[in-house]
Amino acid sequence: MKTECNTERIEFQRHNRRKVVGRFDGGAISSDAGGLLLREVDEAARVIEQAAACFTDYRDEVLIEHTVAELVAQRVYALALGYEDLNDHDALRHDPLIAVMVGKSDPTGENRKRDEDKGKALAGRSTLNRLELTPEAEPEKERYKKIWFDTEAGMLLFTKLFLQKTQRAPRMLIVDLDATDDPLHGNQEGKFFHGYYGHYCYLPLYIVCGESLLWAELRQSNIDASAGSVDALKKVVGLIRRKWPAVRIVIRADSGFCREEIMAWCESPSNGVDYVLGLAKNERLKKRARKAMKKARRQYVKTGEASRRYCNFKYSTLESWTRKRRVVGKAEYIPGKENYRFVVTSLSYEQAPPKQLYEDWYCARGDMENRIKEQQLDMFADRTSTEHMRSNQIRLWFSSVAYCLMQLLREKGLRGTQMAKAQCHTIREKLFKIGARVVITVRKVWVHYSEAYPYKALFEKVMNNLRSAYNFSGG
Repeated sequence: MKTECNTERIEFQRHNRRKVVGRFDGGAISSDAGGLLLREVDEAARVIEQAAACFTDYRDEVLIEHTVAELVAQRVYALALGYEDLNDHDALRHDPLIAVMVGKSDPTGENRKRDEDKGKALAGRSTLNRLELTPEAEPEKERYKKIWFDTEAGMLLFTKLFLQKTQRAPRMLIVDLDATDDPLHGNQEGKFFHGYYGHYCYLPLYIVCGESLLWAELRQSNIDASAGSVDALKKVVGLIRRKWPAVRIVIRADSGFCREEIMAWCESPSNGVDYVLGLAKNERLKKRARKAMKKARRQYVKTGEASRRYCNFKYSTLESWTRKRRVVGKAEYIPGKENYRFVVTSLSYEQAPPKQLYEDWYCARGDMENRIKEQQLDMFADRTSTEHMRSNQIRLWFSSVAYCLMQLLREKGLRGTQMAKAQCHTIREKLFKIGARVVITVRKVWVHYSEAYPYKALFEKVMNNLRSAYNFSGG
């Protein structure tokens, strides 16, 4: 028998003699009941409250049914729960549990002003769309787009959140920079073809420290990968040093960021920032590393296994650098191939010998790619499909706020569990996607989780960790 689907019911294949029939009429049932864990994090860390403060609301207070804080919360929580499309919200606005997460005083929506809105506690796609399409100037005279986003405050938010959660001054911070492609498929403002990636794209700049996001800036792709990095570093490092004046900062990036402007800024006595940067190979560099390569090849001939040697020397480009700098070269011989790699650094030999500099300092930057992957694939940072670059920056920003919440949950709630290093999509699938029946009474919101949920012990462990980390006991 073929499966029959209509708006009333879905008939599946029979189970023995029984019909199997499905209907979307279960009432107040949420498929995202684990999302309350994110609400617990936000109640303590106030991430969404601070994110909402980056907006100014010029709407008539008498006509407002959804505050800016509620709209921001709805957008951020939805991204964290896996709903990247604004169209999803026309169905999600019926979910009473998401309304509870957002902070709605009437999570059932029964007290809405208009009859057609009753039963829909949350905002629909058109309202959220206006939140993203905020004009460049403050919109006092705009008819519809009357919420303004302060880009400068929004960009600084992520570093501020990082500083808030780290109470003790660290001795050293390693700050990673990287750029990535954000493919475009329409006629978005600022669209350019990028030869390296082979398609039209934006070229966002990310700055992270460990797993914590410090900066997320959308840029056109017709620029050098390092463009704007010094300006971003000035703001990020400035905030960090304001709280921890004595902290040692080391920036780390691939050869796309090996530029005189960045290195000179780091070396300035007023900044005092160290750097470990990839350096694109050339014939002059290979010549300096040739002795090390010969040794690596002899070792390969002797053992039959890939061999590597390191060398250390002072080097300057012919024109672009203003001074000689320390360079470490890796000379690796693998079957039939010579593999050269180079790193330029402000660290001394005593601080980081050649092998340690390359293997322990430089190679560790590869973990940043996981952070970018989480942002783009799990938090939908690449959903930059609006016409204007400003609104696409706001979309990137919303996904970054969602990532910050997820990272706080991972750091505070998942520590000591088998998911302590889990990526965002795994956290979502195992902890958020729980079926539950929601019953709302005058005094309580009852969330009846599925008895068949296989990660109950993990869920309880996460809650206990959050209570301990944030020193709360529940309601």
